[in-house]
Amino acid sequence: MENKRTCLYDKHVALGALMQPFGGFDMPIQYTSIIEEHNAVRHHCGVFDVSHMGEVVVTGKDAERYVNHIFTNDIKDAPIHKIYYGMMLYPDGGTVDDLLVYKMADQNFFIVINAANIDKDVAWMKENAEGFDVTIDHRSDYYGQLAVQGPESEGVMEEVLGLPCKELVFYTSKTIDVDGESVIISRTGYTGEDGFEIYGSHDFIRKQWDKLLASKRCVPCGLGCRDTLRFEVGLPLYGDELSKDISPVMAGLSMFCKLDKEEFIGKDAIVQQKENGVAQRLRGIELEGHAVPRHGYPVLKDGKVVGTVTTGYRLISVDKSCAVALVDSSLKLGDKVDVQIRKKTFPGTIVKKKFYDKHYHK
Repeated sequence: MENKRTCLYDKHVALGALMQPFGGFDMPIQYTSIIEEHNAVRHHCGVFDVSHMGEVVVTGKDAERYVNHIFTNDIKDAPIHKIYYGMMLYPDGGTVDDLLVYKMADQNFFIVINAANIDKDVAWMKENAEGFDVTIDHRSDYYGQLAVQGPESEGVMEEVLGLPCKELVFYTSKTIDVDGESVIISRTGYTGEDGFEIYGSHDFIRKQWDKLLASKRCVPCGLGCRDTLRFEVGLPLYGDELSKDISPVMAGLSMFCKLDKEEFIGKDAIVQQKENGVAQRLRGIELEGHAVPRHGYPVLKDGKVVGTVTTGYRLISVDKSCAVALVDSSLKLGDKVDVQIRKKTFPGTIVKKKFYDKHYHK
């Protein structure tokens, strides 16, 4: 099956971006270099085309009750414009997807899902809507999305795009009218830096992209540095650190599962995992030397395989070789392990999964 293309595909090709398949789309991996783009976001400002992400709008009399039923976080009586991160789970505690839920109005929720999971997620939402008076409106084909990220992002949003946003606090959103079109802006991102995400029609998104690039104040960034940025600050990627086989408890994300709310799909499994423990957990590993661990490489303790790397990089902001791996729960911080890279093993230490501090807007 042919990959889909975002509304900015032709602009990436014109810029000479390295294009590769990701989540069923042809996406830009890099324009100049991953290191250059990564550093632009850490120190200045970068823009990402994230139009491959999915958007679903849930409205109706039971919208709040329904979203709370399929979502691990608690949105009951949430303030309007607040955004919540959490997961949808299978009954056994495995992860359907991790997602953002925006409360747009009473009984109106805007849900952002991962590109590779769009069809599966929408089917899951519809399957589990029985008995709820809700309308589930799949809007992924309408919305394009940009992520403007980095310490200079607020100035770029206000001065280059003319999109007022400085009053937004982290994980809040607003809707503004631009040329008769309703545009959503949120203070969110996936880089560990201050930043904004913009949702609008394809035409609107193309115009904003052109303005940003013409300004020279914002560097175009590909999915290569999106991955290095999110990895350094310990943010999970679905398919690596979360999956149908990796629950939020195993991933160290159980703070996003609110066990004091009445119920949600998968709650019983999460309660049991918290009470009885899990066989494997995600842990950080810092390697000695310069060897680079990659997804799927074995982790050994005293010569015995105890886990597998989910993501690994030579980190750009801290110049260390690090990995996150799904390993036996018995391993604790400070334990010595080895990572097998091709035919050799390289020594490492179990550390926290966050290798670089986040710099979100306070």
